[in-house]
Amino acid sequence: MDIDLFSARRFLRTHFPEGGRVLCAVSGGLDSMCLLHFLTTWGPGRGFCAAAAHFNHGLRGQAADRDQQFVENWCARQGIPCFTGSGDTRGLMEREGLSLEEAARRLRYAFLEETARREGFDAILTAHNADDNAETVLLHLIRGTGLKGLSGIPPQRGNILRPFLEITRAELAEYAAAHHIPHVEDETNADPEAAARNLVRLQVMPLLRQLNPRAVEHMAAAAARMREMENGLEDLTERYLRRAYVRPGRVSISLSVLAEVPEFLLPQVLLGMLERLGVGRKDMGAVHLEAIWRLWSSHGNDARVSLPHGVTARLAARRLVLETLPPPLSRAELVPGCPLRWGEYTVTLLDRRQGEGLALRPGEAGETVAVAPCDPGERLTLPGTHGGARTVKRLCLDRRISLSQRDGLPAVYVGERLAAVWPLGTDREFLPEGEPCRFIQIIKEAEERT
Repeated sequence: MDIDLFSARRFLRTHFPEGGRVLCAVSGGLDSMCLLHFLTTWGPGRGFCAAAAHFNHGLRGQAADRDQQFVENWCARQGIPCFTGSGDTRGLMEREGLSLEEAARRLRYAFLEETARREGFDAILTAHNADDNAETVLLHLIRGTGLKGLSGIPPQRGNILRPFLEITRAELAEYAAAHHIPHVEDETNADPEAAARNLVRLQVMPLLRQLNPRAVEHMAAAAARMREMENGLEDLTERYLRRAYVRPGRVSISLSVLAEVPEFLLPQVLLGMLERLGVGRKDMGAVHLEAIWRLWSSHGNDARVSLPHGVTARLAARRLVLETLPPPLSRAELVPGCPLRWGEYTVTLLDRRQGEGLALRPGEAGETVAVAPCDPGERLTLPGTHGGARTVKRLCLDRRISLSQRDGLPAVYVGERLAAVWPLGTDREFLPEGEPCRFIQIIKEAEERT
């Protein structure tokens, strides 16, 4: 077995022909300790200057402190610069609604990036290996993925490089034994219930090796071929994405452009739109892309799809719109008996009182009723104001309705005249004298779902 890590040497020479200053992410585990040893023994003669960076996630109490102390002590004995950091992983998880694994990953990479920037390192190296890559491909596959997910872990993303991706965990174990490299074990790695990746590593991969002892190598090779194909399709995807309209909080593309996209490329175009929206691909699985496709194919302008990270997909003016900001409220004519979703409300024009809402006098022939945002300077004369007209702004202040709430209130117009504002009430001129009447039923979205 090759314990000289030839593929790692080739990788680093390709990316750094003259060497460079590199920051090694070191957890204290076998893989990362091999990486640090390799860069500090083979590297100096090839122009490399390496340092270690260890992040304490604050999840394992004394065990985590033990790991940090181990890395610091080993680096001190070897004369290797060592940078450490820590963070509140559970706090981030709760604040952002993330999985524990994702919260830990975000904090760890933020620390690595900041350390590399502050200390002037050329790149960050991680010890992801071929087994990690195979496990990632399997996890993507069972969660639903496209070509990019099947490509596995990229060898390079920005200034983060992974020189061990073609090396198996068994090869690293032999390298560690040959060079007497110490390491610590994360006890949670032996618990298949601690994380989905543990279950794959401990129970699924051994079964695959029974079918083929070289399963890891074959999966890594397949992922590399997929990555080559994915790279070749990026230019074609970009050609379509250049026809999307991008502005803060919103990305849209014409349905006619989407119709030109080959079906196999559509997921990449949709993911590219999400990236332009400022949302990463993570957590956007096949089920979410399928929901967007169903929305597009339905041609239903009133339909919406909620996606991770607060993204909403909808159709408007023959365009697919992905947005993180709420759509602007606009004037909409009410059709009797047809519920209209308007902002946070569902508004329905009825011919009798039903639930909460606003009552209006019977209409005249050809008279239109519409819901629209209200100019706060417009006036209403309400029964409780003793005959005096007051601005909507004043009435909202009296009822302690905030500015943000006021701008989202549905105002009812009869023709071009303001007749009522919910929940302020109906102007005296438009009040019914009894029955019959027209009734604008108002249901707030949260109430409608109960």
